[in-house]
Amino acid sequence: MKGTVLICCFLALLQLQATAEEEEGEDFISVLRDRSHIDETLRLATEEKAGDYAAALERLRKIYHTSIRPMEQAYKYNELRQHEISAYPGRTLGDSSTDGEITSKPMVLFLGPWSVGKSSMINYLLGMNDSPYQLYTGAEPTTSEFTVIMHGEKIRSVEGIVMAADSSRSFSPLEKFGQTFLEKLIGIEMPHKLLERVTFVDTPGIIENRKQQERGYPFNDVCQWFIDRADLIFVVFDPTKLDVGLELEMLFRQLKGRESQIRIILNKADNLATQDLMRVYGALFWSLAPLINVTEPPRVYVSSFWPYDYAPDTSRELFKREEISLLEDLNQVIENRMENKIAFIRQHGIRVRIHGLLVDRYVQTFKEKMSYFSDPELVFKEIVDDPDKFYIFKSILAKTNVSKFDLPNRDAYRDFFGVNPITNFKPLTAQCSYMGGCLLEKIERAITNELPALLSSINSGKQPGLSSCEATGCGEKPKNRYRKN
Repeated sequence: MKGTVLICCFLALLQLQATAEEEEGEDFISVLRDRSHIDETLRLATEEKAGDYAAALERLRKIYHTSIRPMEQAYKYNELRQHEISAYPGRTLGDSSTDGEITSKPMVLFLGPWSVGKSSMINYLLGMNDSPYQLYTGAEPTTSEFTVIMHGEKIRSVEGIVMAADSSRSFSPLEKFGQTFLEKLIGIEMPHKLLERVTFVDTPGIIENRKQQERGYPFNDVCQWFIDRADLIFVVFDPTKLDVGLELEMLFRQLKGRESQIRIILNKADNLATQDLMRVYGALFWSLAPLINVTEPPRVYVSSFWPYDYAPDTSRELFKREEISLLEDLNQVIENRMENKIAFIRQHGIRVRIHGLLVDRYVQTFKEKMSYFSDPELVFKEIVDDPDKFYIFKSILAKTNVSKFDLPNRDAYRDFFGVNPITNFKPLTAQCSYMGGCLLEKIERAITNELPALLSSINSGKQPGLSSCEATGCGEKPKNRYRKN
């Protein structure tokens, strides 16, 4: 009898435990946060005009390859600025990695200390929580790879070696960081509306008590490569990691000049009471003030970016408004991606033009100073060591509409000509052909006419397939159709 009673009591306890677990499961499901505001703010349900965007992209690609790239190749600009648009020499037009960079989607880069919620934030934005391909998260340092989350027809992972070997992508230049880094690079493809418009890059967390050399690859150089190509940079902190060490300080040095693209995020804000949150907010400002070289204080977005509901008794309305503000910034990058590409290609064209003018000036000065009895190496060494003596840079400023703030570093040309002898280059006056025209005229036409016309057509909503330069010849007088020949 006693045994029967004990068995009945045991079964009753098991039933109560199962019921409690079911209720906990229901409570757990009920605390998942509503994600409808993400779709609304990012307008994921809105269909894009793919035809207009593709036409503008093709026109931009044509302008680059016909007007900018010839001078870039003739004067080997890529060897001066490796972080700019680059293409491997010897490749054909279709195999060039430049096409991948021009046609690539906007890139959003996540940076910050370890375990501050970078991967959780990506999981939340893409709705990947509890899916097989969600990014692994935890209280310990979990992300040791650079993870690129991009659009694909099906969910699959792509090894870094494959990404670097695929010329249709924009990651081919990453091969220069070595095979050890490529083993730490991984891509995840998945069909997602947001990934049709943007690419996310998750980075390893910054660990101040570990030397950079222990990573096995140049971590800061890799970060710089992604920083130079990112359209938006999220620097994420949490209330427990506000101190700034050497590696984080180095990272902010690399971010100088990109302040307009940086968004500082104080994550996991619902873990604190309101008074403590105010103190943490002030401490974060105090830590970052010496690192950000701007006159206005940076905007810090305070919220909790993960799929579960905010903690009780916290400023949930404030956190949601902050989250929507950050999503609006992301949406602006998506909406303006074509304009940003045109502006970037034009800026690149200006730098290539300045480089061509400088190399031309070095060539002219070298020929002027050479005589029958001169030693070519000594003459050119004197010019490269002291270009101001021969007014190399000042003559460019005097004769052209070039800003002194756009001039490259003088020391860079000492290294440049150390690899590329001056005798390998022709002056700009010799870079002309009967059919193709002059390199300088073509790149100036692209900078002053073709790219601004393409940008105007995008802003005004006109069809960008035919620019005004193609109609009138850009620089030529319009033909009179009514005049008899």
